[in-house]
Amino acid sequence: MTRVVAFANQKGGVAKTTTTLSIGVALSQRNRRVLLVDLDPQGALSYSMGVDPDALTETVNDVLVRRLPIDKVVVAREVDLVPANIDLAGAEAILLAKTGREYALQRALRELGGVYDYVLIDCPPSLGILTINGLTAAGEVLIPLQCEALSHRGVGQLLEQMNDIRHFTNPDLRVLGVVPTMYDGRSLHAREVLADVGERYGVTVLEPPVRKSIKFAEAAQAGRSILSYAPSHPGAEAYRAHAAAIDEAGP
Repeated sequence: MTRVVAFANQKGGVAKTTTTLSIGVALSQRNRRVLLVDLDPQGALSYSMGVDPDALTETVNDVLVRRLPIDKVVVAREVDLVPANIDLAGAEAILLAKTGREYALQRALRELGGVYDYVLIDCPPSLGILTINGLTAAGEVLIPLQCEALSHRGVGQLLEQMNDIRHFTNPDLRVLGVVPTMYDGRSLHAREVLADVGERYGVTVLEPPVRKSIKFAEAAQAGRSILSYAPSHPGAEAYRAHAAAIDEAGP
């Protein structure tokens, strides 16, 4: 059975793409078959995996809008990827005019059968139709949380939207947990946010927090995950721990 996990937070700049890639690669290192789906028109996940979004001829946009079979756009990198580029920005308007628009990605993923153990979806930093597609297709949601006030507020807004998703399109959607990212343990504010989020929203906070480091930006520029770019880095170790917890918890 394929586990489909959406990575979402309406606040941008919270290391959502880094978290999607890092956990995906960490799961593959546990001998799991993993597919990543870039659902963000900025194509940050694709770029971070060494794919030039501007050079792509077919992307997830063609899957959602033209109903191109999803396996036709998969590219092989550290793990398999369904890439995205700026063409996806126009998909919002097109999908809004279509019947069953919330289910476009779910329908596409269904065609894969049981090829993958995990499908991880990098949702855009918004609460629009693309994120709704990601949440409708997923069974579980993982929320990257930068330990600061605006990201904290984004968690609350996302959980409210998830209640709507459960009511209208995906009644079984559940929160897998919060991944604390870009953490600076020297900051009282960061420590307070981290301490508050689990209690306030009743969600699991995965340990350990992923500490802020320039190595993540360097890895993205190199088109690689932190796990291959700096395998012994504390950030790589943290994401391996998160992947193990997710994998061992089961669906």
